[in-house]
Amino acid sequence: MTTTDRARLDGYFRRVVEHFPSRVPAASLVITHLLPERPAFLDALTHLARVAAVLPKPKSQVPEVVDEVRRRYRVDQLTRDQFADAGQALDYLEGTVPGEDLVLLDIGGYFAPSLDVLTGKFSGRILGVVEDTENGHRRYQSLATLPCPVYSVARSPLKECEDHLVGHSVVFSTEALLRAHGSVLTNRDACVIGYGKIGRSIARALHHRDVRVTVYDNDPVKRVQAHAHGFRVTTHRSDALRGADLVMCATGNLALRRPDFGALHDGAYVASVTSSDDELELASLEGAYRRTPLPHGTTRFATVDHHFDVLNDGNAVNFLHGAEVGSYIHLVQAEILAAVSLIAAEPPPGLHEVSAEARHTIASIWLDHFSR
Repeated sequence: MTTTDRARLDGYFRRVVEHFPSRVPAASLVITHLLPERPAFLDALTHLARVAAVLPKPKSQVPEVVDEVRRRYRVDQLTRDQFADAGQALDYLEGTVPGEDLVLLDIGGYFAPSLDVLTGKFSGRILGVVEDTENGHRRYQSLATLPCPVYSVARSPLKECEDHLVGHSVVFSTEALLRAHGSVLTNRDACVIGYGKIGRSIARALHHRDVRVTVYDNDPVKRVQAHAHGFRVTTHRSDALRGADLVMCATGNLALRRPDFGALHDGAYVASVTSSDDELELASLEGAYRRTPLPHGTTRFATVDHHFDVLNDGNAVNFLHGAEVGSYIHLVQAEILAAVSLIAAEPPPGLHEVSAEARHTIASIWLDHFSR
């Protein structure tokens, strides 16, 4: 990011935090991707809640950005196991921010399994959580009760711009990897698993590249939508897999389990839009398939008579090329900052969204700042 671009981004975030100030002093723990624009977001967050520690998503880190963030903030390793175990999670909070008012910024529902214990036993106060993704939204939504406010931006209209462009970036990276392996995307049979906002964008981007697309979603309403949009749909995942030499996984919630891999077309390519831990049950193949690293971040899984290639080792394929969605990502980041401000006002426990009025304000600031 150039000095000019960074100054412009800092100016944008300055306007956002001035409009959504924090009313109480608080600290924050931040699960995040560490991509080039993220230091500016973290610096803006400090005006609302001191950044006590940054926990980078393991598969989406740019080394230069990690180094830059380390110079200003504490950076710790992130694993699902750490926060899935309530005792470990509580020990981490007590060792990092003992006795403080705390806001948790999440990407993927990492804090969900231990949230009840953290809220009840932490020496400080959990003021609330801000969740960025649909996968995480579902994890918090599935809890029997929410012991604190959880603001989700996953289903915000402002995020639709980002989701649309993420779908295009996934297809761009997939096409680039296929070409690197001496193949092309055009005229393939593809299966898109998951027809949410990103899956829909992927399906359309593939169609525009003359790919024959079949959609599978376990929600019949989503299958009806895909059918209405002109795509072939199937009611069984295995049927969709057998006919596809390219499988795009866009559920955020285990698209392929152990039995599904045997149904893959021989020689198929598999790509994901999120972490392999969330989307693909690859660990279950240990001992049954031989793993062979291929060039360009691809792994081949093979038996005597069957093989398939997993792009970017099953992690979000678009992160190989920076996952760039332009300045639209700053709409969602601004909404996250607004949610932190709202949590400081101590709303009741439960699942919340930022108001339409706040979103209108963010959109107006963004348009004035980036669309001139």
